[in-house]
Amino acid sequence: MSSAVAPLQNGQVPEDIVEAEAGVVALPETGEASEGGRLKMIIQLIKRCLGVKDIAAMRLSLPASLLEPIPNLEYWQYLDRPDLFAAINDSSDPFERMLAVLRFTFSKDLKFVRGKIVKPYNSVLGEHFRACWNVKPVTYSSDPREPPIITSHLHEPEDISESRSDAGSMTSSTSASQKKKDAAASDAEDLDAVSLNTGLGEALGEEEESDTEVNPDRVRAIYLTEQVSHHPPISSFYYAVPERGIEACGVDQISAKVAGTTVRIATGEANLGIFVSLKSGHGAGEQYRITHPSAHVNGILRGNFYATMSESAIITCSGGKGGEQLRAIIEYKDESWLGKPQFLLVGVIHTYRSAAEESPMASRTSFRSAKSDDADYESWTKVKQVPANRVVATFEGCWRGEIRWKRPGETTPHVLLDMSTIGVVPKHVRPISEQLPTESRKLWEGVTSNLLAKNFNDATRIKQNIEQEQRDKAAQRKREGVHFVPEYFEQDISTGKPQLTPKGRAAVEELAKSSLKP
Repeated sequence: MSSAVAPLQNGQVPEDIVEAEAGVVALPETGEASEGGRLKMIIQLIKRCLGVKDIAAMRLSLPASLLEPIPNLEYWQYLDRPDLFAAINDSSDPFERMLAVLRFTFSKDLKFVRGKIVKPYNSVLGEHFRACWNVKPVTYSSDPREPPIITSHLHEPEDISESRSDAGSMTSSTSASQKKKDAAASDAEDLDAVSLNTGLGEALGEEEESDTEVNPDRVRAIYLTEQVSHHPPISSFYYAVPERGIEACGVDQISAKVAGTTVRIATGEANLGIFVSLKSGHGAGEQYRITHPSAHVNGILRGNFYATMSESAIITCSGGKGGEQLRAIIEYKDESWLGKPQFLLVGVIHTYRSAAEESPMASRTSFRSAKSDDADYESWTKVKQVPANRVVATFEGCWRGEIRWKRPGETTPHVLLDMSTIGVVPKHVRPISEQLPTESRKLWEGVTSNLLAKNFNDATRIKQNIEQEQRDKAAQRKREGVHFVPEYFEQDISTGKPQLTPKGRAAVEELAKSSLKP
C-alpha cells in the first residue's frame, strides 16, 4: 500500500528526502505531567495534523512529556512471542506449518493487547538496535489439531472462565460470546493500566536473570534493525532462530492520517511485509510473505488510546517443494460506529498454483481448471472471494482473545491460539556501558533517565540537542557531497527484503553466541 511520500529510486530513498530537515513543526514543552495537560497537547497536535496526507512523513518534534521512555526501534519489533516464531518449522506437514505462521502473525504485536499504545522516540538516521531472546521451546500434544503447549510468560485473565469462553468462535452461545466481547472492549478502555516506566513493564516484557545465559534447554532468537532513512522514516530489520533454520526480514515504513477522531495507520511504499524464510529442516526452501493490515488509533479525545484493525493481512507461502502452495487471508471485521469494539476477524487457508508452477506433465484439462481458479488469486483479499474447492480451512475469533480453525465439513473447531492467556516474552539487551553510540538505548539514555525522573524540560532539551546534531550532520554531508550509507543493511530495499552487510552479519553472529546479562 502506497503512502504519500517520495517514491524509491533504484530501490533507495532519494538523498534529499533521507536527510531533509527544513520546516520542522514543533510543540512547546509545558512541563505539565498531568493527564489533562497531556490531553491538551495531544488535541493541539491533532489540530495541526488535520488535512495532512501523511503524518509519518511530517517533520514533527514533540515535547518529551508526550513520549514514552523507549526508542522507536526497540518498540516496533515483531517478536513479542519468539517461541511461536521458533516453532514455525517444527512440523513436517505444510498445513501445520501454515498454522504455525498464523500463530506467529497474531502474536507478533502482542504488546498492543497487553499494554497501552504509546509514542516512542523518533529514530535518527543510522541508529540501530539489537536484542535476543532465550526461550523455552513449545511442546505438543499427541493430537496435531491441538495448539502447541506454551509454559512460559503466561498471562492470567481477570476471569479465567470468561477468557476461555467461545467469544467469536464458531460454537459460541450468544451470552458467552457477548461476555467475551464486552470484556475485550473494557480492556480497550483501560489500556493505560500497564505502564512501561518500570523496566518497560509487562507490555514489553521485563528481563529475567534465568533467561540470559545460553541454555541447551532453550532456543535463541536474535534481532537487528537499523534506521536507513529519516524522512520518510524507514528502517530495515532482521530476525533469526539459527538452530531452527528460520530467518525473517523486512522494511518498516508507515503512513498515518487523521480520519475523524482516529488516526489511520497503513503501510508505506517501502513496506512490503515480513518475509519469513526456512533455510533448513522440514520446510527448507519455503518463504512466507506476511503483509500488514491497516490499524486505527482510537480514544484520542479522551487520551485513552486503543487499536482496532481493518482490511486484510495476507500470508503467501512460496518455494519449498513447489507445486500446489498454501495462502491465508486474515480479514479484520470493521468496527461499528455504535457500541464497544469487538476486535473480530475471519479467515481462510486456501491452495493456489501459479501458472509458472504448473507441471508440464499436467493435462490441458487440469491446467485449464487450475488456471481458471488461480488466475486472479492475488486479488483475493476477502474470505468470500476464495473458490470453495480451494478452501483448506477457515478460522475466526477475536484477535485479543481466542481464535479457532476447522476443516471444511468439520463441526467442532480447534483452538489456534488464545491471545488472552499469553504475555510478552522479555528481550535481552547488552548493558548500556557496552553499547555503541548509535545503539538506541545508549543514544537516548539522557532522555530516558530524565523522563523516568519526570524532568520533562531537561528531557526535551536533550532530545532537541540530539535532533539538532542530526540536522548538523545532514548539512555537513550535503556540503561535502557525501551520501549516508547504512552500516548493517544494504541500501537497496526495492524488494522489501533487505540484505545484511558483512558488518550486519557479524553483529547477528555475535548475538547468536553472546551471553547477555540483564
